[in-house]
Amino acid sequence: MRERITPSVYGRILPLALSSWDVPDEPVPALEAMRQEFHPQEHGAAWGKPWGTKWLRLQGEVPESWGTEPDTTVEVLVDLGFTIETPGFQCEGIAWRPDGTIIKAVSPRNQYIPLKLLGGGMAVDFYVEAAANPDVAQGWTFAATPYGDKSTAGTAPQYRLGTIAIAELNQTVWELQQDVWTLAGLMEQLPLELPRRHEILRALERMMDVMDPDDVAGTAAAGREALAGVLARPAYASAHQLVATGHAHIDSAWLWPVRETMRKCARTFSNVVSLMDDNPDFVFSCSSAQQLAWIKEFYPELFSRIREKVCSGQFVPVGGMWVESDTNMPGGEAMARQFVEGKSFFLSEFGIECREAWLPDSFGYSAALPQIVKSAGSRWFLTQKISWNQTNRMPHHTFNWEGIDGTRLFTHFPPVDTYNSELSGRELAHAERNYRDHGRGTVSLVPFGFGDGGGGPTREMLAAAARTADLEGSPKVRIGSAESFFRQAEQDYTSLPVWVGEMYLELHRGTYTSQARTKKGNRRSEHLLREAELWCATAAVRTDGAYAYPAAELKRLWRLVLLQQFHDILPGSSIAWVHQDAERNYQAIEAGLEALIGQAAAAVLGSGEREFLLNAAPHARDGVPALAAGEPAFSSEAVSATAEAGGYVLDNGVIRAVLDANGLLTSLRDYASGREAIAPDQYGNLLELHRDTPNEWDAWDIDEFYRRNVTALTGAESVRLEGEGGAAVVVVERLAGASSITQRITLAPESPSLSITTSVDWQEREKLLKLGFALDIRADRSAAETQFGHVFRPTHINTSWEAAKFEICAHRWIHVAEPGYGVAVSNASTYGHDVARNVRESDGGTTTTVRLSLLRAPKFPDPEADRGLHDLTVTIRPGAGIAEAVQEGYRTNLAPRMVRGAAPVEPLFSVTNPALVIEAVKLAEDGSGDVIARLYESLGERSTGRVTANFASAAVRAVDLLERDVQSPGVEAGAGGATLQLRPFQLVTLRFTRA
Repeated sequence: MRERITPSVYGRILPLALSSWDVPDEPVPALEAMRQEFHPQEHGAAWGKPWGTKWLRLQGEVPESWGTEPDTTVEVLVDLGFTIETPGFQCEGIAWRPDGTIIKAVSPRNQYIPLKLLGGGMAVDFYVEAAANPDVAQGWTFAATPYGDKSTAGTAPQYRLGTIAIAELNQTVWELQQDVWTLAGLMEQLPLELPRRHEILRALERMMDVMDPDDVAGTAAAGREALAGVLARPAYASAHQLVATGHAHIDSAWLWPVRETMRKCARTFSNVVSLMDDNPDFVFSCSSAQQLAWIKEFYPELFSRIREKVCSGQFVPVGGMWVESDTNMPGGEAMARQFVEGKSFFLSEFGIECREAWLPDSFGYSAALPQIVKSAGSRWFLTQKISWNQTNRMPHHTFNWEGIDGTRLFTHFPPVDTYNSELSGRELAHAERNYRDHGRGTVSLVPFGFGDGGGGPTREMLAAAARTADLEGSPKVRIGSAESFFRQAEQDYTSLPVWVGEMYLELHRGTYTSQARTKKGNRRSEHLLREAELWCATAAVRTDGAYAYPAAELKRLWRLVLLQQFHDILPGSSIAWVHQDAERNYQAIEAGLEALIGQAAAAVLGSGEREFLLNAAPHARDGVPALAAGEPAFSSEAVSATAEAGGYVLDNGVIRAVLDANGLLTSLRDYASGREAIAPDQYGNLLELHRDTPNEWDAWDIDEFYRRNVTALTGAESVRLEGEGGAAVVVVERLAGASSITQRITLAPESPSLSITTSVDWQEREKLLKLGFALDIRADRSAAETQFGHVFRPTHINTSWEAAKFEICAHRWIHVAEPGYGVAVSNASTYGHDVARNVRESDGGTTTTVRLSLLRAPKFPDPEADRGLHDLTVTIRPGAGIAEAVQEGYRTNLAPRMVRGAAPVEPLFSVTNPALVIEAVKLAEDGSGDVIARLYESLGERSTGRVTANFASAAVRAVDLLERDVQSPGVEAGAGGATLQLRPFQLVTLRFTRA
């Protein structure tokens, strides 16, 4: 193959004349590039500073005799100097016609451009936009590299031009190449004792006997004939069935910036539609609305071609999400909006409603997802990443997934264990052997195609699919859509096993912590969006149309936030360039949303000098009702602060905190219970510095052995007392290696919680900073907030499944309790936590330690990750139940917003039961002016209450996330409101038509 057949695929080759223009900085549009002055370009020359772009012009004439013989065609070969076998992680190119229309892309496994695509005739004259994307992965060693930041990447050429020429393709030799590749791959997977293995070997030997190595082109037909018999043998009746769907998993940012993802999408999708022209049965699954939105904006001609292929059923939108987001960290409303924006885009642009959620590569899956997916009108779920588990293997590949509220979702986990299959013999055999539901199910899915700019599916993959459609010894392969697979699987496998709760990825636990600024930007943006939509909706309703609801601007900002939630941006696993862009985006988002909030507040409050608190929280606060604007009732009593044993005692009559001479929390009591929260002889507010050297994926992983190397930061440089608006503040200064830390420990008047803001000038390398609280509680489990509810996790490690969860994700709060008493720990921007049981030395009892992972310092892919200044706020609330934990989470993340105006504002909605939490208030997506209220049962119990509209409402009805009418159990709509009887964690969206 390597020495004889492959070199004979192209018989004659003629170099093309080259000229070029180097783009000075960032990429430019095609027609602008073509207007530049091109200079002669030497073949084989070095080119391409990191992240640079070179435009090549290729010119020449095809000899008259070329392509005239049977089974020969003419193509242009473009090798930009591809350096490694893996496509998508090096230089890439896309071919353009002189009129500015895209031809197709070129990549390591897809270097050809058919002559017929160049406009007809024998003249060759077109352009190639060559991108010098550096090999950031450094040959998959993940060594620390400066390439991830344009300012440090240097200017040295990365590549050397390879063959760029007209070539004559021998179709028979190419077909023989595909025959041999398929059969040899199958043979290697068959057991030695199986006759079929030897039958294939003998056939391959006969092929080599009849094929003349000195005349491969002339004898390839005879070689194919020698293989025809073994290729014609049908598969066993019991063979596993594989539905192969074309795919190209393109990370919306990762080892390249978002701007390069846009070009990667254009390259891949142009390849796909070109392949569809020649293969009408080829089906491609495209999973990201954001990526198609980029194509529509920047490559409108290509988007038109895609729309045609959608209409023909070949180019199939899947997933229904704006991006393939992380699912651990986005808040409930953000997770819902991923589906609202994604499905709405596909419906408006293509008339297609995706019925499957498609998340093959995200780093674990929240237990809230089944309900959210179903609430968006979808019915199936696909993932692949759980095959990366380090410790435990999922027991099924097709199953019902039950979420926190009891919703069940038909789920498939492809046994091929890749979302970038080449349909090789090894992969197909692995899919069949690995499938864990034999005897019940008979079909699984195989996504095939090179991702990340690698060009997607290839003609070689389609050839492999054709040859394995019905081939003895192989699973039966058919090309189809994800929907066709799911419908077949539903009929095939009816009595499904059930997986309950989150699908926790036993890997990549560091993604809850890496790139803290990105995570803080996400959390802040989510809550600003809540405020902006609430006050804009309130202003639109209360001013009787005098205020115009800024729907388009809110949608733009939402979509920008949703983009940052992509599963390599929010998790902190991208290059520096990506996170620098994210931070700039978050600053722009904050500015835009603050402006909207200010405009809406001014419209609804009127002009005046009275001070009002805008309470966007779902609970009353400082005398102001939920979702309202009113004059606050702040306490006039200052907090008591007294010196004691070198430390301080803070007391506000609600809780009492004792800090020792090093600023460690030695006692915390609430007066309601009178109980001590801090474990005897242990501490709260304990910072600990760990060595953090994961075995492989730096920014992704925290490995369990980090615990064995720890330094407790028990000493303090200084501890002093300050006052601030009636609050008592203890300021503690510490050192941690090369980093300086200042903590402001605050007890506010009447506050039920102690607040700790840790300001760090972080200068560590490969270290992990944790903040812990040793609690005098025997907790069998912890409760951690997730989307629209919370998830319980055992604190013990009886099994390998429990032991693997040594680092967990929580949203705004985590809660631990024993019967009758609990403690809530909330945060403003931290997601990584761990909860451990310990033996109390004084009497052998059990205590529970809750720790938050504040900062990391990985070296790859961003060697400067998180260096610099950070402010991280945490609160601890003793004597708290789940209800208090929910309230504390909102208190910590929605800072008091004081504005001036003329009159208070009544809330748009009132809820009789605080267990029913309103998560979002907005106007309807269709521009009708209807008001949407989204709420959920927050305590994990059956809860009853009434939601009342405090405005004239003509009708109320339950709708799905896309605001379409649905039957929602437990919802009884009535005049001006709805009576709700909700199951634990049930999510409800109500639509109020204004009178």
